[in-house]
Amino acid sequence: MGVLEKETRRERRIGQIQKALLTAAVVGGVMLIGGVPMPSVLDLLGGGRNKHKFKYQAKTALSRLARKGYILFESKGGARYARITPAGKKMLEMEEQKAALQLSSRKRWDKRWRVIIFDIPERRRTVRDRLRVTMRNSGFYRLQDSVWLYPYDCEDFIALLKADLKIGNAVLYMIVEKIENDSKLKEHFRFPH
Repeated sequence: MGVLEKETRRERRIGQIQKALLTAAVVGGVMLIGGVPMPSVLDLLGGGRNKHKFKYQAKTALSRLARKGYILFESKGGARYARITPAGKKMLEMEEQKAALQLSSRKRWDKRWRVIIFDIPERRRTVRDRLRVTMRNSGFYRLQDSVWLYPYDCEDFIALLKADLKIGNAVLYMIVEKIENDSKLKEHFRFPH
């Protein structure tokens, strides 16, 4: 296995641990750090792993999540706990929507295109760039810089994205029956012509 493959696998694993920890914090409300009663988190990741290595990875992931503002550490009765923040809940919800988008691509296509158009002013360029990167990474097809397309229902994902980036009125979601010369689009999404 090459170096790039190993790095990618490691980053994916770290992301899985962070999501599992956030999910555990949402479900349980609070998570104990010191005694680490995280077998449920270990189960979320498939179990059967080296518990000592997992404990180290979990603490590292929790530190990263705290730096990003997704969890807060609290002390009660001599024990240290992690609690998810509203930003952490929002990030987890966004990740769930991304996963739902990937699952929807396995469904049968209803022959309708979802077109997302936006007009975000130059003064909010970083937000506009973040929107484009998120859409590209989520599998959307770029027709033009501010016109993106997806073949499946993604309304909930777009609504979350609009709320997260605070760009409500700048983004429009459309469902389109036909697009002229759509053979390139069908080819991109691997649909029969």
